[in-house]
Amino acid sequence: MLSDLKVKHFLDKTASKEPVPGGGSVSAMAAAAAASLVEMVANLTIGRKGYEEVEEEMKSVAREASRYRERFTTAIDRDSAAYGKVMEAFRMPKSNHTEKEIRSRAIQDALKLAAEVPLAVAEDALALLLLAQPVLKKGNPNALTDGLVGVMMARSGALGALQNVRVNLASLKDRDYVSMISSRAQEMEKRVVQMEKDILAEAQL
Repeated sequence: MLSDLKVKHFLDKTASKEPVPGGGSVSAMAAAAAASLVEMVANLTIGRKGYEEVEEEMKSVAREASRYRERFTTAIDRDSAAYGKVMEAFRMPKSNHTEKEIRSRAIQDALKLAAEVPLAVAEDALALLLLAQPVLKKGNPNALTDGLVGVMMARSGALGALQNVRVNLASLKDRDYVSMISSRAQEMEKRVVQMEKDILAEAQL
């Protein structure tokens, strides 16, 4: 599994001629790193003198960030697997009308899955940004920069994932589905970009 690789090995595989891991998996990895940093800030606040009033909130943030970290980590492999399904579908036989029909349906189903995996990553990255806000306001200020890096990584993970959504939508024939997902992606992108700006502005960086 890609998520089990050492960092150097993962980067070597990304840099190779193989198509996976690609942008979708790297976007999920960026979001996983973001979750780790949000969790870190919360953990560096828990048990510290002067933060007793927010300790329970920080514990809740740490638990939620850990849950998102696991989801993003799983998505690293899910994204590559979804790409593999698309490639499998394109390799299906097409020597007659029946085979062509079966192949076409398989391609469309695989493309939808390949769009939905990064869409979930982007949705979770947006939720992570919402989770990061209170920990940056109330958490240990010595870890503020770490949290802000997490915010920027969450933005990058979300925007990268949304680009992967769009590239898969481009080949789908179900126009209603494409319109619905495109609209969600566009709104999500606006929210992610604005939220990052607001958080950085509040931190005066």
